[in-house]
Amino acid sequence: MKFSPLRRALVATASVAAVALTLAGCSGFGSTGSNSGAKVTITYLTGNDATDTAQGKALIAAFEKKYPNVHVKMDTQPTGTQGDNLMKTKLSTKTMDNVFHYNSGSLFQALNPKTSMVDLSGESWVKDLDKNFKEVVSVDGKIYGAPLGTSQAGGILYNKKIYQQLGLSIPTTWDEFIANSKKIQSSDPSVAPILQSFGDTWTSQLLVLGDFANINKQDPSWADNYTNNKGNAKYVNQPAFEGFQHTAEIVADGLVNKDYASMTNAQAMDALATGKGAQYPMLTGSMATVQQDNPSNINDIGVFAIPSPEAKYTSLTLWEPNALYIASTTTGDKLQAAKNFVAFANSPEGCDVQNKTGAAAGPYATSACKLPSNAPAFTKDVQKYISDDDASPALEFKSPIKGPNLETILIGVASGTTTAPVGAQQYDQDVKAQAQQLGIKGW
Repeated sequence: MKFSPLRRALVATASVAAVALTLAGCSGFGSTGSNSGAKVTITYLTGNDATDTAQGKALIAAFEKKYPNVHVKMDTQPTGTQGDNLMKTKLSTKTMDNVFHYNSGSLFQALNPKTSMVDLSGESWVKDLDKNFKEVVSVDGKIYGAPLGTSQAGGILYNKKIYQQLGLSIPTTWDEFIANSKKIQSSDPSVAPILQSFGDTWTSQLLVLGDFANINKQDPSWADNYTNNKGNAKYVNQPAFEGFQHTAEIVADGLVNKDYASMTNAQAMDALATGKGAQYPMLTGSMATVQQDNPSNINDIGVFAIPSPEAKYTSLTLWEPNALYIASTTTGDKLQAAKNFVAFANSPEGCDVQNKTGAAAGPYATSACKLPSNAPAFTKDVQKYISDDDASPALEFKSPIKGPNLETILIGVASGTTTAPVGAQQYDQDVKAQAQQLGIKGW
């Protein structure tokens, strides 16, 4: 399992926003959402999984109640690679739905937004967008997408009760993190200082992919150089090599659970919630498991950034929400209705729909929507990193290249069958093969 499917499947949540967005005022038209006042039908394309379809139906019902002269027909299609290819075909053949729900970041860039999508830079809701989200839906300074759902972060989930009992502080360097882990180990050998869950192989990637904000802070040009095969932007070189080192180190030092090779993500989240494990490198989207299985423990878990060797570089890596886009073939009254639909999703009513159809994985990417006061505490941890400008998007939002064998390579590194330097070298070769397959220049 790769991280991009996690983005596609991310369940969003929200609450009613504090700042109202008056749709009629935004559009310049009346409540019908059209220039002529006639009945308008537009189409909305989203994923065919249960979450996307349920959210789409709820969003459409609320929108049509506000705009009775607009009918929205929902279409669905598969997610993943099949969906990516269908998107490209529909846009190239000019058969795309008026509004469509799709990834932000590098997958969005692959759709040639300048010719296939409507420039939404002038819409009033743009001013409320978080700068990190703007980055992943923009081309040449123009914004093409509006967020739907919350962000999530990749960091270290931790049991706050254990930290409080032992008087531990949130680590800002890797050495501090290891020191905390050893103190946890010495205080109670029955508690795993660091949980790993290779029974779900995709979870092996967190200490590498979740470290990207630290890499980006040290070298903001790293992602571009990596994509274009320039300079030292390789995993065998620092700072990217740190993730491979750390993956090997925590197992070699005996700081992980003994059943790390077979434990699943759900089992690890249960161990973290119940105090059988103290820390877990993971996506905050996995907190949905705790909300379902251990709801009374949801606020016992916090999150901090994967620490860099130097505190000044420690930053939180974000997985931005998917976005709503408008196909460039949409014109006239349909275009106005489509713009109103996108704006509605970023209004108090739209946020309320999202609140009722999902579970928070982090804060919103727009200040127009705010999480409810009873949102899980970990979302405030994520928000603080964003507010302090100590967060940035994951590499997959900046580059289309991700070698398919990373999880397998890292399991080898963790288990000791492969050294960290050899694993990093293997992954650089994996990346090269993927870049050549994608036809990226310079490879």
